[in-house]
This record gives sequence, structure tokens and C-alpha cells, in this order.
Amino acid sequence: MLLNELLCISKVPPGTKHVDVDLSSLPPTTAMAILLYNRWAIRTIVQSSFPVKQVKPGPPQLNVMNHIQQEKELTENILKVLKEQAADSILVLEGALKLNKDLYVHTIRTLDLLAMEPGMVNGETESSTAGLKISAEEIQCQVCYDLGAIYFQQGSTNTSVHEKAKEKFFKTKELIAKNGSSSLHFTIDEERLAGYCQACEVLTSSSDDASQQATPYSQIHSCMKSGKYQDLVKIFLEDNLTLSLPEQFRQSVLRELFQKAQQGNDALDEVCFKVCVCNTVCDVLQGRIIDIQFCQLFLKPSKEKIDFLLEVCSGSINLENASEELKRRMAAFLKNLCLGMEDLQFVFMISSHELFIKLLKDDERKLLIDQMRKRSPRINLCTKPVTSFYDIPASASVNIGQLEHQLILSVDPWRIRQILIELHGMTSERQFWTISNKWEVPNVYGNVILGIKDSLTRDLVYILMAKGLHCCAIKDFVHAKQLFAACLELVTEFSPKLRQVMLNEMLLLDIYTHEAGAGVSGERPPSDLISRVRGYLEMRVPDIPLRQVIAEECVAFLLNWCENEYLTMQVPLPLVQTNPYVKLGQLLAATCKELPGPKESRRTAKDLWEVVVQICSVSNQHKRGNDGRVSLIKHRESTLGIMYRYDTFSLLQEPLVLTTILSLFVKLHNVREDIVNDIAAEHISIWPSSIPNLQSVDFEAVAITVKELVSYALTINANNHFWLIIQADIYFATNQYSAALHYYLQAGAVCSDFFNKMVPPDVYTDQVISILILCRGRTVAILCQFLREVDYKTAFKALQEQNSHDAMDSYYEYIWDVTILEYLTYLHHKRGETDKRQIAIKAIGQTELNASNPEEVLQLAAQRRKKKFLQAMAKLYF
Repeated sequence: MLLNELLCISKVPPGTKHVDVDLSSLPPTTAMAILLYNRWAIRTIVQSSFPVKQVKPGPPQLNVMNHIQQEKELTENILKVLKEQAADSILVLEGALKLNKDLYVHTIRTLDLLAMEPGMVNGETESSTAGLKISAEEIQCQVCYDLGAIYFQQGSTNTSVHEKAKEKFFKTKELIAKNGSSSLHFTIDEERLAGYCQACEVLTSSSDDASQQATPYSQIHSCMKSGKYQDLVKIFLEDNLTLSLPEQFRQSVLRELFQKAQQGNDALDEVCFKVCVCNTVCDVLQGRIIDIQFCQLFLKPSKEKIDFLLEVCSGSINLENASEELKRRMAAFLKNLCLGMEDLQFVFMISSHELFIKLLKDDERKLLIDQMRKRSPRINLCTKPVTSFYDIPASASVNIGQLEHQLILSVDPWRIRQILIELHGMTSERQFWTISNKWEVPNVYGNVILGIKDSLTRDLVYILMAKGLHCCAIKDFVHAKQLFAACLELVTEFSPKLRQVMLNEMLLLDIYTHEAGAGVSGERPPSDLISRVRGYLEMRVPDIPLRQVIAEECVAFLLNWCENEYLTMQVPLPLVQTNPYVKLGQLLAATCKELPGPKESRRTAKDLWEVVVQICSVSNQHKRGNDGRVSLIKHRESTLGIMYRYDTFSLLQEPLVLTTILSLFVKLHNVREDIVNDIAAEHISIWPSSIPNLQSVDFEAVAITVKELVSYALTINANNHFWLIIQADIYFATNQYSAALHYYLQAGAVCSDFFNKMVPPDVYTDQVISILILCRGRTVAILCQFLREVDYKTAFKALQEQNSHDAMDSYYEYIWDVTILEYLTYLHHKRGETDKRQIAIKAIGQTELNASNPEEVLQLAAQRRKKKFLQAMAKLYF
């Protein structure tokens, strides 16, 4: 009311939109009145968005309750009007920022003058000095702050609006810094302003990359959002030196991580531990009490935990510049940690660390040993004399332990050799290839390696190969190559058999390296590598231990890089007869070559079918692999003793080869007698339609293979619409209708530019449309139009089900079949639903649906409605 009175006194015409008024042409007091009103409107809107704690009501009194209700309604009405005019208020304030001139506001003196002589104050020009002068910079500071607040409130889903808020808040900070925070005519809560600025920094990407990177809050927010948790640990570790993050913020991040870990993300357990350790060391250095979470995490210490803790302690204190107080706190923490542990191995790890030795004096370490001897009967230190900690580093057993520790961690072949020489110089009784249960060498190689008589050579060969295979498994190909090269150089001197083994492993490593590197971008492998792959398959060296996976990878490699000519024409016949994987690869290559040809030329497809059926036939002996899948080995007179494993096919990446093997298994899945729904697949017609001995095939294993193959294929190309249709058919066959619908829609979307073009008829066949009809309830009538012959019976039946179609009229814009629309008109008339009948009549009356139109116009109308409907349905699932 006060502000409205001020507008009236200041001669702002009532009912005039403030946006239409030119502020620069108004008297200063008039312009100021308009600014005050619109600033108040913006502030009121922002204030109303904040949560308010409800006051606990007392005993109900009717007159009081009525008064409160009236006040509430009045407030809501005012807010409603202000929110409707918010855009205008923002425009007025944005215009005020361009004024760049001083304004005046009425005072008691000028109001008294107005009462006596109304024309004395407001009839003056812009140069009027009546009232209290407010400088242009003070006005801009207030207006920037208010605009920033409203932009921040509106920008919850709009980054560009957040950018505007950031700009206004930063301008406010500049003006406060320029004019000083003790200005007479504005008071801005600088703590709240700092909070706004911090939030804007986090929510928007800074134009200044350096300043963005320098803000740990924004970095942490980014890491949490993107899941880069190792970077998060690094930020916390670096902050332990600067101590810029508040304790409460550190704890809130840790709580959020623990919450995510409890929701089932096991990978976060390690991150929670690391962040907790960083927080604990920070607490220690600042003299705070150690958190209970740290104590719980260290109830069962491990070598890895101790290593990380010592790393954090070392990185959190600069011994050269640290105060004596900080050194004392860190020393006390490490000492108490030793006293709380029962395992002497862990105690030794801490007490022999460089930081511990520097922080604790000699007499303090002696006292610690005495305390440990007395402290607990659970550590049986009194049963026999214990060597003092000073003597431990000099003893042979500790040196051996330290060297073994380095041996486990090292991936440098020459350092491994040096460590083993030192260890064998200390003792000849140990077999050092056994010290880590993580070192695994395939049994076919292990028997040969462990037959080496010289123990040092045996240990070195075994460890180099085990570490090389491990590096290969984790895709650390650089270290794997170094380890294998060193091992090859070593075994060349005394064992032709192991030399060939290493050459084979290096071939496999080179295949992996190419597939993970240049092969990803489609670059063909060098001819030398292809020649080595052929050489491996044709190798005839007797008594060489061979790993099955190398043969599989070599055949898959040739198929993936379309070496079909070699597999079908050049591969030696004895190799096909003796190597079942080469036989399978040859049949696959030949089938892929002949796919475009006539049916009579597909003899190889029949041969491949028979081989796969033979592989999938049930035998008397079932073996279950480590991954839980059943492996079937057929013991028969045939030489084709291939283990039936999905892993064999998961090596294939070439789309045509994958499509061929996938369609074969789909066809094999479909020939079973008890199947209700066939699965569709590309090129499915090339396979035979029956199997002589149907009962012998393990269809359960075939069904599992189809599911796993299509899932794998979609990781290779998620936009292959034929593979998406197979995945959808599988979900439909297992009654997972929502998932099936998702993949049917995805298949249509990827081959039609999100339904902006026509979906090819071989993708959305009548069978697929019929399945969509079965999957959807309310939209059945619309989908019935998609069939080549419109299924009026099903459409009419669906429309008659009144209970589930109370909102069906919202779908009439997607119906182009006039017969269905006429039936709807009749149905609504019969039910007395006048409004819905009018909607249906309006839909029929659209000119583009007129039966007299040319066929092209009718088809265009149908296509437009198909597009709109499919896009609307896709948005529900994507």
C-alpha cells in the first residue's frame, strides 16, 4: 500500500505498464518510485520461494482462524499478481541499469512541500534536487543484486539464466568493493551474496578456466557429478596442505559417498575409506578429535590401508616448514596407531616408515617398544625374547620381507631380475614364484616352467610370464610387452619350447594392442601381423603347449578383418581337419561371402548349421565353467570337439559375421516345438527349417546364448536396428512388455531419424506391429492402423472397453483412418458423451483426411500422424 501511494504521489499514471514508460525521460523521484516498486516486487517473489518453518498453532479460535485465513488468501493474491508481472519487473530493472544517473527519493520534507504546494516538487525537470539523492552506483548495486536473486531462482533448469545470475552477482561484488560496504543507502547481506556467487561458480562453467580449476568446491562438485572419484581423493589430499575446505563440507561429501555406497555401489567402499583417511589426517593436524568412522574402518587393517594412510600422512605435512606443534600432533597420531594394532607386521610398516623415523626420536621409539610389550596379553611378546625395533631392519628375515614386497609391486623386468638374485643370495630354500597368490600361469605352461631345474631361472620365468599376463588382462600393454620381451630373451637361451610359447603370447598381445588402439578407428592391421596370425594357425611344431584362447582370437581376428579369401580358399586342408576353430571360421567366412547369392549357392550355410547343431547337442557329460555357464563337450567320433561357450563368439566384432552367427542361433532357437513367439532376425531364411533329432539339442543353452550374443552385439553397435528388434523379441517372448516396447521403438527411431522419415517395412513388419498392439493398452486402436490391412475388429473391441479409455480423446489427433473415427463418433453418441463426440467429429472434418483427396495427400496425412504418435510414444520410453 505504501509503495502504491508513493507511485501515485510521484505522478506515475495508474494502470500504466511500467515497461512502456521511458525512465530516462521521467523526473528523478518518479523514476525512483517505479524502481522501488519493481525491486520490492522481485524481492517478494524471491522471498516467497524460501521455505518457512510453520508456527505451531495454539488452541483453535474461530475469529482468529478466519483472520489468518483472510491474511493468507490476501497474500496469495498479491503474490499471484506479482508473479504474473515478474517479466515486466525484470525488464524495468534491466532498463534501470542503463540509466547511469543519480536519482532522488521523497523525504518527509518533500512530502510536506507537496501537501502545501503540489506542483512544487514533481513538476520540476530531471535536474531537480528535491528529496534524498541516491547515486547511480548505489542504484546499480541494489538492482544487480535483486536481478541476480530472481535469475538464480528461475535458473534451476536453465544454464543460461544461471549465467545471467552469475554476471549480476559478480557485478554487485565489484560495486561493493568500489564503494565500500558501509554505504548509507544500501545494505546487502554479503554472506548471502558470497553464497550466491559460490553457487553460481558451481552451477555454471567459468569462462576463466584457471579460476574454475582453482576453486576446489567446483572441482569436487564436478567429480561427484561425473563419478571421477580418484580425482576427488586427489583434491582432498592436496587440500590437506592448504586446509581451505571447511570441516563441515568435508564431512558432508563423505556422508554423500557413504550413502551412495550403501545403495549398492561397492566400488565406492575404497573411495569412502580414502576420503575418510584424508579427513582424519586433516583433523589430526588441526587438533580435532578423530572421527568414529576412521576407527571403524581400521578395525581390520590391511597392508593396502596402511600404505595409503602413510602416503596421506607424508603428503599432508611439509617437515621443513611445519611448526613443532604440527609435528607433535602427527607423531602422536602415528604412535597411537601403532599401540592400537595387534599385528606386528603392520606396526613394523608404520614404525619403519621414513616419516615415523623423522618425527619420533630414538628414546621415544624405545619407549614405544616397551609400551607394546606391556600393553596386551593378546600380543604374545613375552613368551620369547623379541628383537628391538632397531635391530629389525638389519635382520635377514626383514630384508627378505622388504624385497618380496618390492617383487610383488614391480613391473620392471630388470628390477625383478635384480631382486630375485638378491633373494636367492640370502636363501636357497624358498620358491619365490609362490609368494603371491595373484600370480597365475595357465596349467599348460606351468608344467613346463616348473620343470626348469635352476630355481632362480624358474622363479624369473614364472614371475615374468605371470606379471605379463596380468598386465595384458588389465590392458597395460606397454608393461606386458616389456615383461614378455624379457622373458623371451631369457628362455631363448635354453628352451625352444618356451621360446615358441612366448612368441605365441606376444602374438596374442599384439592382436589385443591393435584391437584396443588403431583397430578402434577402423585402421587395418599391418600385413606382418596378419602373416603371423596365419603362421600360428598353420604351425606344426610338436609338443608345444598351446592355449585355446590364442586359436580362438586368431580365427576371430581373421573374421573381424574380413580375411575371408584366406579362410575359404587358402587355408591348408589338414589345418581345417585338425583345428575345429579354423573349421568353424571357414564355414562362417564362406557363409558371409555367399549371403547375397541365390539359395542354391548356400551349401556352406547348411554345413555351418549342421556343425553348430552338433556342437549344441546334449552330451552325457556337462561341465560348468567358472562363470556359471554350462559348457557342453560332445564326446563323439567326430573331430569337432569344440567347447560350447558364449566367450568363443564374444570375440567377433565384424557386423556381418555377428549378424550371421546371431541369425543362426535365432533360427535354432525358433525351431523348438514348445516356442510360442518366433524371434525375427536378418538373413534367417538361409538356414534349414528343421532338425532330425530335435530332442538332442540343449535349447536352454541356445536361448542363453541368443540373449548374451545380442547384448554383446549391441555393445559393438547400439544402433543396428535388426539387433534391436532381436532384443525386443526376446523381451516380448519372456513377457517383459515394457522393455520390449522400448527396444521396438528404439529400432524404429534409429533407422528413421527419430521417425522423421518412414520406418522401413522390413523393420516394422506386420508381426512387429501386432506385438506392439499386444504391448499397449490405450493406443491399440491407433496401432491397428499401422497394419497393411487395418484390423478393425481389434480396434473396435479396444475402443469399446470404456473403463480403460476415459482419456482416449486426447489420442484422436493420431488417428487417420476415417472408419475408426466414424465408429468413435457413433460410440460417443451411443454413450451420451457429447463433448467427446464433438472432438471426434472435428477430427473427421480435417480437410487432409477427405476421401476425395489424391492418394499422395492421404498417405502424407497418415505419415504425419504416424510420426507424431511414434515420437510421442518414444519420449515416454527414452
